[in-house]
Amino acid sequence: MSEFNTVKEQLKRYSIARIPFISFETIERSRALDLLKSVASELNLTFYVHSMSKGIYDIATGNVVTDERTVYGALDFFGEQMKQRQYMTLILTETPDISNDNPDARQIYDLAMLANESGGMIISLTNNSVWNQLQRLGMIIRLDYPNEAEMYQIIKDYINDYRSSISIEWDNNDLREAASYLNGVTQIEAENVIASLIAKKSIAKSDLEEIKQTKDRLFSNISGLEKINVDTNAATVGGLDGLQKWLNEKKVLLSPEKRDEMKKRGLQSPRGILLVGVPGCGKSLSAKAISANWKLPLYRLDFATVQGSYVGQSEQQLKDALTTAENVSPCILWIDEIEKGLSGSSGDSGVSTRMVGQFLFWLQECKKQVFVVATANDVSQLPSELLRRGRFDELFFVDLPTADERREIISLYMKKYLRLNFSGAAAEKIVEITEGFTGADLESTIRDIAYRKLANDSYEYSEANIIEAFENVVPLSKTSPERIEAIRDWGRERAIPASGRPIGSQKLNADNEKKTRKVLI
Repeated sequence: MSEFNTVKEQLKRYSIARIPFISFETIERSRALDLLKSVASELNLTFYVHSMSKGIYDIATGNVVTDERTVYGALDFFGEQMKQRQYMTLILTETPDISNDNPDARQIYDLAMLANESGGMIISLTNNSVWNQLQRLGMIIRLDYPNEAEMYQIIKDYINDYRSSISIEWDNNDLREAASYLNGVTQIEAENVIASLIAKKSIAKSDLEEIKQTKDRLFSNISGLEKINVDTNAATVGGLDGLQKWLNEKKVLLSPEKRDEMKKRGLQSPRGILLVGVPGCGKSLSAKAISANWKLPLYRLDFATVQGSYVGQSEQQLKDALTTAENVSPCILWIDEIEKGLSGSSGDSGVSTRMVGQFLFWLQECKKQVFVVATANDVSQLPSELLRRGRFDELFFVDLPTADERREIISLYMKKYLRLNFSGAAAEKIVEITEGFTGADLESTIRDIAYRKLANDSYEYSEANIIEAFENVVPLSKTSPERIEAIRDWGRERAIPASGRPIGSQKLNADNEKKTRKVLI
């Protein structure tokens, strides 16, 4: 049974039982009123609605009973009516603040007590908390956003009205994909998106991309969650064959057919991966590559921005950011250097500990298609709770690139920045002298060569100049070999090698002699 029909059945039971007060939690006023109208019709009951634009009117006919626009006037009017008539139902669309013991809450409390005596009902459409004493008079119902099945039906019904008048290329699979993209938005927002496509007098398969972009714009201003624009060229990452093979298997699960099969078996969508290892070896680049390959939007969760200065503010802002990630699903959620946001300190009054618990609970319980890519450099600061089996789908270790991986990485950047094909004896020499280089070392060196050529037309891409540029680099493996070995020792016991080869197979250069950087003349 869909969420909409579940809520409808609850409302029917409560209406038959004449529950005196119902807190109807929703931000979709129009959808809630459609649901209540359907309930009133099926039970043959009269429901009255109060709105500030129309006054009090019959939900079935739209006939206005009184043009009293204020909430307080409506409460007084309905109170008098309840003294004379039984089984009356009032729906408040503009509920005042009833979150605590205040005059507004007490007035509605008195009306609910009167409703209890006369078999009446007060239904409050709200998205805020309700004073405990008032809430204990009735029940709570929550209407969430349309789920994927409901969204599919909304889009299908909306489009079918235009199939005979405009060109519509979407088939059933396209409708399901659009429903997946729009999962997490309101019915009105979804209808607005589809209406804007219909206004073009045609709907093409390429319009699915526009739906993605529209949804991104709807959720672009949430503190702590940043939309990252990903270049299609980011889809190619040198090396990391083990990680790529694992990701290719998981990509298959994104299809509607596989998602349906997973639901039947009670399986959740893949939760995500934790990438740890040597700094500068492609962990952050992998997040962008996954986004580009899977054709899903990339959002970056910044724990530094989420943390606030007031009690409970950090936890609330983290909750808002994670809820937004669910709303923009399907998506990739990138958490860069997660250890800095969750490691905590002795003076944070337990905020970091609570955020760790909140994040892990969300990671465990999230039912939406949010694939988390978390990266970490300083593994010693990672909370032990984060590493328990089952938190992430897999923990990968990203090591220094091997000779084959260096050849692939250098070839990619040579072609991208220098427009050169990387081959021949000089290429093999460069692969040899770059032993111990990180991916970042290789990219920055080739980028610097490109900068030099752009700044100096007389500079040549000769073998000697390129080799000299690489020889002038002091890699991290020389400056911090002890740090790399410590990271590797940690990874051997806990992680899967992202390269597909044993961790540490790329030996560190044992040459401890100081290297003098040459001046490029």
